[in-house]
Amino acid sequence: MRTVENESLIGVNISFETNNKYYYSTSDTLSHFVQNLPVGLVKITVNHFGYIEKSISFDCRRDTIITIELENDSSLLKEVLIANNKKTVITNLSGSKLSFNPKELSTVPTILGTTDIVKILQLTPGVQNSGDANGYLYVRGGDPGHNSMLYDGTPIYGMSHLLGVFPFYNTDHIQDVEFDKSSSNSKYGGRLSSTTLLIPNKKIPSELTVDGNIGLLASQVTLGIPISEKTGIRISGRKTYIDEIVAPLLKSDPNNEDVQDMKYGFSDANLTFITEISKNNLLTVSAFSSADKLKIKDSDLALNANLKWSNFNVSPTLVSKLSPDVTMTNAIYYTRYTNELKMEQSTIQMGVSSFVEDFGFTNSITHSIKGIPFESGLQYVYHNLQPQKIEIENFSGVNNSRQNGLITANELAIFTTTKPKLGDNLIAELGLRVNYYNSGSKSFLHFQPRAILNYYMHKNLSFYASYNRQNQYLNLITTSSVGIPTDFWIASTDGIPAQSSNEFALGSNQTISKNFTSSFGAFYRSMKHLLEYPYGVTQFNEISMLKNDLLEGNGKAYGLEFMLKKSSGKFKGWISYTLSWSDRSFDKLNNGNTYYAKYDRRHNLALVGTYDLNSKWNFGVTQIFSSGNRFTMPTSWYFVNNNPVKEYSEYNNAQMPNYIRTDFSVNYYFVKTAKKESALNFSIYNTFNVENPIYVVINVLMNDDKSNVIVKPEKKVLYRILPSISWRFKF
Repeated sequence: MRTVENESLIGVNISFETNNKYYYSTSDTLSHFVQNLPVGLVKITVNHFGYIEKSISFDCRRDTIITIELENDSSLLKEVLIANNKKTVITNLSGSKLSFNPKELSTVPTILGTTDIVKILQLTPGVQNSGDANGYLYVRGGDPGHNSMLYDGTPIYGMSHLLGVFPFYNTDHIQDVEFDKSSSNSKYGGRLSSTTLLIPNKKIPSELTVDGNIGLLASQVTLGIPISEKTGIRISGRKTYIDEIVAPLLKSDPNNEDVQDMKYGFSDANLTFITEISKNNLLTVSAFSSADKLKIKDSDLALNANLKWSNFNVSPTLVSKLSPDVTMTNAIYYTRYTNELKMEQSTIQMGVSSFVEDFGFTNSITHSIKGIPFESGLQYVYHNLQPQKIEIENFSGVNNSRQNGLITANELAIFTTTKPKLGDNLIAELGLRVNYYNSGSKSFLHFQPRAILNYYMHKNLSFYASYNRQNQYLNLITTSSVGIPTDFWIASTDGIPAQSSNEFALGSNQTISKNFTSSFGAFYRSMKHLLEYPYGVTQFNEISMLKNDLLEGNGKAYGLEFMLKKSSGKFKGWISYTLSWSDRSFDKLNNGNTYYAKYDRRHNLALVGTYDLNSKWNFGVTQIFSSGNRFTMPTSWYFVNNNPVKEYSEYNNAQMPNYIRTDFSVNYYFVKTAKKESALNFSIYNTFNVENPIYVVINVLMNDDKSNVIVKPEKKVLYRILPSISWRFKF
């Protein structure tokens, strides 16, 4: 699959129509595709964003090798706006999977005027809206640490910039996003909920290209640099100058009395090196790094706090085409995430830090046996973690060797996935992952089956049913209700169990008309050996042991999902709705009784719309409604020696107000062609200035005659309306 300029194209969508049946494929990292078809007349339709759709027909009687060349859309060669009415906003794949190209969603409103991948996922069924001040994903009743983010196959452990407000990934560098709510592919494991694949642009640049965005809060740039005809490099960088914009607003806001002086900044960078060693061998090297720094100073509290967190990963990958239907991929990777909190208050100095790093290797082979496609391989990962390193001065007797200790672990997995055709209209996706895990004296051997059955009643209606079993050995311990990265990772070892889940799901996909498609789904997930850490950032006492502080319990989640999409015409968008329940049972919480999980949000509704007015103007709007998350509210108060004492009944017995937010964006294009773009973006986050509190503080006082207790809940709102303006360019 190539352009007329002989450039390889990755991720091209190919459909095959034969005997009134449809088959689908996608070009791989070598721009190749393989599809087994019955004998007869075949119509192949190829489409890729920015290129003219192409169809060819031929009589397929034997194994055939074809080369398809795509041409740039001729309208893009003129200085006019691209009018691509056929592009798909979000594509539903088999089972609980979907994919999208971030650039095709540039009209959806965001803070910086660039697509926010996490925010887009939160607008899809089965994904909870995390609210303000939180950049985590909550998928089908799971915890935030139950989701895997893989950047070109490498896990990312730190998953957001501060408070989740700013996009974490530079989407100019990412070609495609694949999201699987069930982690149904046996190639991926280690998490109970979802897997998100972030696939960098691996197209070898034929000439120097520059993409960028300049805004009030941050700027970014991406360079495509050709080194030779078969070698190129893509480099991206992003930097914020939020200190100069937002910090003065916080200080001038009369409603914000909590912070007198705050400084924050972040930067991130991406690199992808691509070289075609030979016709059948492609070598890529991907790297990603991010760094955040937050400083808070409050003279009234004599507080001085510094918080830093960062990611770094690098991954060389060699893809080799051994034969027309056999491809082997070998990849090694290194990834590291660190965070460090330093606080000074009065005469106390405290430091809390943690890190997690992996060294990994993956080998996989895609092949076919009697026309049935397989992907098999093995993976090895060496984990090195420091859950918490605590340093305290002027605070006697605190020395916890367990919290200060390192944890190492080895993980080995073999996997296989196959897609047999069980009937004319029934196709299965069957997988098995066998995991061996060892840390200290603790070892696990787990078999994790995966299965999806897809039944195609006809070309406009299909059904699926799936089962997935997952095990998780590295666990994220959350210490804050907001997105301040003091959370830390801990590995399963002596006294810390491995988590497990079983998920059942079924659903359907319908093509209602040329413009409209819909999907329905239902799921049930049971989870065992979940972990809770109810002590905040850390616990300061002489006998505390981290593994003793962790509470172990079970959970379950179930719900219904719906999505209606319009993917063509001037007006495009979708409606997403999730009705779900999620609860937990811990022997040492809530007297052993079942309680609602913190992010048990009963209703999640999202409406997304974009409208192309003409060749110069387009508009975007998102409307979000979700039930409030749960928290624990005292049920009674009394005073002892003028000090308030709180009494509690049930855990997570109260609920935050419903979350409502409307975002709006306008794009004005000065120029938009295949090689040039100049556009002005104006966005408003929380257009109607709705107050969405991130937490509630309970103030307890006595009246003047000390006859009654006065309880005053105080809702803490981080931000209200946030306008932004940016200039997007490409040349």
